[in-house]
Amino acid sequence: MQSVSPINLAEGLMLPVMESFYTIQGEGIQSGRAAYFIRLGGCDVGCVWCDVKASWDVNAHEVFSVEEIVQQATVNAGRFVVITGGEPAMYNLVPITRLLKDAGFEIAIETSGAYPISGEFDWICVSPKKFKAPIPEAIIKAQELKVVIFNTSDFKWAEEQALKVDDQCELLLQPEFSKFDLIMPLIIDYVKQNPKWRISLQTHKIINVP
Repeated sequence: MQSVSPINLAEGLMLPVMESFYTIQGEGIQSGRAAYFIRLGGCDVGCVWCDVKASWDVNAHEVFSVEEIVQQATVNAGRFVVITGGEPAMYNLVPITRLLKDAGFEIAIETSGAYPISGEFDWICVSPKKFKAPIPEAIIKAQELKVVIFNTSDFKWAEEQALKVDDQCELLLQPEFSKFDLIMPLIIDYVKQNPKWRISLQTHKIINVP
């Protein structure tokens, strides 16, 4: 870890990292792939059911240069990386995505869409949250719209967000894990009646990987 410069943070030359790890992508269209996750610290969206609330406080996480972050990623055999959070789009991701591309990585991001998306990505997953709605310039870039269903009103929210994405965007509904038994039957019925949607499961929690 290097000393932190406000300029380097603002320019995306250094980023706060909560954790990074090599695992299997458990959610969404890319589920089942070997993936290196870079979880950035800092989030102001405030989902009450968030399972990584420890990521919210940016000051709780060490700051590393993008060179250090990418070097750690290259240790693994896989060349698929997911930048997540927290809310990763709070930061300038141009420098890190350039370095990852130079290192031969395919790059995905998972974001709430609450901030403009910077950087070069092969796959953009927007998971919009009621607590801080996505901005138009972010959600229109979504190749995957993944809506977490916590209660029945979230189906209406999902349909409202689906009107904002491109026609080619993949539409997914994912049960909030703590309410799986209650919500899953509702999602199954909903998808059967609205087949433009698909179901996303948090399979990493089932197979017990990070």
